[in-house]
Amino acid sequence: MSLDDVLNKIDSDLPKATDRLMTLLRIPSISTDPAFKAYCDAAADWLVADLKSIGIDAAKRPTPGHPMVVGHVGEANDGVPHLLFYGHYDVQPVDPLELWTSPPFEPELQDTEHGQVIRGRGSSDDKGQLMTFVEACRAWQDVHGSLPCRITFFFEGEEESGSPSLVPFMEQHADELKADLALICDTSMVSRGVPSIASQLRGMLKDEFTIIGPRIDLHSGHYGGPGLNPLREIAKIVATFHDDETGKVAVDGFYEGVHEVPADQLRQWQTCGFDEAEYLNSVGYSVPHGETGYSTLEQQWARPTLEVNGMWGGYMGAGTKTVIPSEAHCKITCRLVGDMDPDALRVKIRKHVEDRLSVDAKVVWNQDLDGSPASVMNIARPEFEAARGALSDEWNREAVFCGMGGSIPIAGFFKSILGLDSMLVGYANDDDAIHSPNEKYDVKSFHKGMRSWARILDALTR
Repeated sequence: MSLDDVLNKIDSDLPKATDRLMTLLRIPSISTDPAFKAYCDAAADWLVADLKSIGIDAAKRPTPGHPMVVGHVGEANDGVPHLLFYGHYDVQPVDPLELWTSPPFEPELQDTEHGQVIRGRGSSDDKGQLMTFVEACRAWQDVHGSLPCRITFFFEGEEESGSPSLVPFMEQHADELKADLALICDTSMVSRGVPSIASQLRGMLKDEFTIIGPRIDLHSGHYGGPGLNPLREIAKIVATFHDDETGKVAVDGFYEGVHEVPADQLRQWQTCGFDEAEYLNSVGYSVPHGETGYSTLEQQWARPTLEVNGMWGGYMGAGTKTVIPSEAHCKITCRLVGDMDPDALRVKIRKHVEDRLSVDAKVVWNQDLDGSPASVMNIARPEFEAARGALSDEWNREAVFCGMGGSIPIAGFFKSILGLDSMLVGYANDDDAIHSPNEKYDVKSFHKGMRSWARILDALTR
């Protein structure tokens, strides 16, 4: 029996696999809302039973929040890697419900201009992606009677609500969860039909500050002119965050730890099928507005940012209130790349603000916000090139090592807690509407995702 037998089994069993996914999608496992706690438990129970049905020693593990699902199969085998596969079974809330064209937890197959899709909450993020790997393992088990290597399955139920139980659980069960390589299926393809392995994820730094001027709101007729206005003050400071000519962040030392993209990766990005005009036009832009000298993909994947997420103060009700407000507020976030240190960067940003304060202005910083560094995947490991070859064979075009503009903290936790490198392979598309009404997952992504994982398992265990 060969890989072709496994691929044929996946093809013939696609309707059954789709039915199983539909069953899981009917469970409204919304992790952020306590009213859905029982459904999160039910989703975990369903996954445990499904894993057991294909010979996985699986169990639901309690946490202070929603349970983890952990399963093990296979024995240590010299020369064959022990793999850990991660996914999450919780989903986002469905609001606003009135914008859904079909009930979010009554999934159905629908025809679209790009082919058939599975419509329903969690279909793409992350139940459909999670099940691509489970179904690949099911087909392999059915054909060969066993899986090709030792595999640990690790499913979380709090990813959409900040993962409060994740780090304590991983620290407590580190010995059990350790493996040779982590596989994560919670990402998308860079363009439709272009298989993609994420080589880098941007980190995140959050901060918030308040500028305080007068001790109370002041009458703008009595104090307008001589009075320091915190809104003017905060606008003046925010305007200094960026260089108007280049778009670069103007905070001293901001780019420490930032590296240029290697030429071979740039080549892959330039030929990955990314449509800049479509990307910009879809949200109402006509040109990119970031750092000059870098392509849109480089700006999105490989360059750091400092963004103002909110700025407010004073009177914001109906009509007019003629005051000089006593306070003004600002929220910022930075996306980090390379070896940028979030703690050191926070010091630099705060110094930038404090050095520009006028006399009689004070700044108060939020002390409850944290940050996480970027994750850079070790694509020099031979497993990555083996997986890239497997994906290229399945999708009939060169797979690419791509970047990601967002952050997936689990990859960093695998490295810092378990010492594990992570390989991120996902089959979602940008139009899947994750976190939004009418979420969907292409049937092609589900089908070829299963076939892709079977090919990757074969390539990693030869």
